[in-house]
Amino acid sequence: MGSLGTLEDVFAIILGGGRGARLYPLTKLRSKPAVPIAGKYRLIDIPISNCINSGIYHIAVLTQFHSVSLNRHITRTYHFDNFHSGWVQILAAEQTLQSDDWYQGTADAVRKQIREIQVTDMPYVLILAGDHLYRMDYAAMTKFHIESDADITVAVQPVPKSEAPRFGILKVAEDSRISAFVEKPKDPAVQAQFVSRDDPERPFLGSMGIYMFKTSVMIDLLTSFPDHDDFGSDVIPNAIRSKKVMGYNFDGYWRDIGTIRSFYETNLELAAPNAEFNFFDPALPIYTNPRILPGSSVTESKLENVLMAEGCRILQSEISNSVIGLRSQVAPGAKIKDSILMGADYYDKPEEHHEVAMGIGRNAVIEGAILDKNVRIGQNVVIKPFPRGTEIDAGSWVVQDGIVVIPKDTIIRPNARIAPEA
Repeated sequence: MGSLGTLEDVFAIILGGGRGARLYPLTKLRSKPAVPIAGKYRLIDIPISNCINSGIYHIAVLTQFHSVSLNRHITRTYHFDNFHSGWVQILAAEQTLQSDDWYQGTADAVRKQIREIQVTDMPYVLILAGDHLYRMDYAAMTKFHIESDADITVAVQPVPKSEAPRFGILKVAEDSRISAFVEKPKDPAVQAQFVSRDDPERPFLGSMGIYMFKTSVMIDLLTSFPDHDDFGSDVIPNAIRSKKVMGYNFDGYWRDIGTIRSFYETNLELAAPNAEFNFFDPALPIYTNPRILPGSSVTESKLENVLMAEGCRILQSEISNSVIGLRSQVAPGAKIKDSILMGADYYDKPEEHHEVAMGIGRNAVIEGAILDKNVRIGQNVVIKPFPRGTEIDAGSWVVQDGIVVIPKDTIIRPNARIAPEA
């Protein structure tokens, strides 16, 4: 990176998010970055792995809700040896003499940790989200930021016309400088003013929620405008007026996993043949807790387009277009389709008798569902998807946008039926 700066000068901060209401009930007992994905990983593994693969080894995760499982996962997974200067640490919301309230937004979360940022004495801060799936070289973005002498660099991605109302859209000049910003524009007249690409299909550039700051600039903005609580809607639009804000182009795979629907669809995409996102990349692996588990066992079953983690036992079942997580147990006669099984944190002990065994019981039918960890599904249970847009909270099961979600540690008794009325 030359004499201008090195990756040792970059402090990465991953935002753990708020209550994660849009991912409820997966966030009922855990923070958003701790939500499992792809059978064996957690969402937090994505940005941390991107940092490590990019050569950025000083990483903090900001969290405040249900952070126990996230802390445990990070502690077990990310520890560098004594001859390495790197670290991954948790910065939890805390009461201080200056503030006694929770994080009020993405920028406020960072503002409340300014002292910890200053202590690192690093000239650059990289702000990342904890609920996206993508593989990105932050070293290239750092090089772009430093060589263009930007105060702030925003990672931007081409956005189709149909998606513009979902994103913060940026007006980017030919020299990559950002001159204007609009949050989720719906008015075609407004959209027309923000065309940045000569591409009728994808004419806009949207913010990915990935920001690189000169540390001094970020601290100045956060302290000078104490009511600016969010980077996307407050800090960045304000900074465009007085700072050099650049757009860094990224045109690779990127998914925002902020809702149950996007979480569900993204996971099932990973089970498809030739999935766009590849967990098999040997040069840029996604790291996670290296558990000591046996290989999965499949007996007299039919599997089609299934992503399966280790430690599973599948007996005489049919599974298609599904993700089967760690330690999943599927009894004979079960049929699973278009579903996500997150698996289990442990196996039932042989000497223990449970009315409903861990996993999927005999002859159960599971379609269009997400089953969180340690779920026990009795025999002959039927779970079917509801029409899109359906929202139900029945306590032991929830429907979000038509997708049935069984919360963690739930027991569904034998012969139960969770499906639309015929």
